[in-house]
Amino acid sequence: MASGAGKSAALLFLVTNLILYLVVIILAAWDVDHAMEKTHETASVLTIPARIFPIYFPKGNMATGFFVIFSLIAGVVGFMNSVTGIYNVMAWNPSSLHAAAASSLATWTLTLLSMGLACKEINIGYADSSLRALEIIVIILSGSQLICLGAINAGVQEVENEKAYTGRV
Repeated sequence: MASGAGKSAALLFLVTNLILYLVVIILAAWDVDHAMEKTHETASVLTIPARIFPIYFPKGNMATGFFVIFSLIAGVVGFMNSVTGIYNVMAWNPSSLHAAAASSLATWTLTLLSMGLACKEINIGYADSSLRALEIIVIILSGSQLICLGAINAGVQEVENEKAYTGRV
């Protein structure tokens, strides 16, 4: 069995996702920092429901706050998943690949949630250039994470088939 193709594909997507999730963390953290600096002066004139949310985003629309916060959460979880996934794929045994597949699935669901909020923000309208970049990267990451999940699951099948074929435990 040729186990090199599945392993190299999974590693390629994990390294790509590692870089993209790092960019998501940087952009989302910068947007949160910018919003926290502007909150005091901007939110003081708002009515009560808008003043309750502790971070008011002066740029974007009403979906921006949720999108940026969930993108930051998805970025941190995705970055750590990519780091541990690289380690697990390098081990290339059934237990480590099952762990990588499970964490990859959890990361993909968080990225899909963030992508849905990005689509809602695009639908509502007006976004700053940094928000547009964050939206585009999150949408690309949702597809890339799905392909990475498929490559890891294909590796699980490959290792399981190889184990059954050779008869080793």
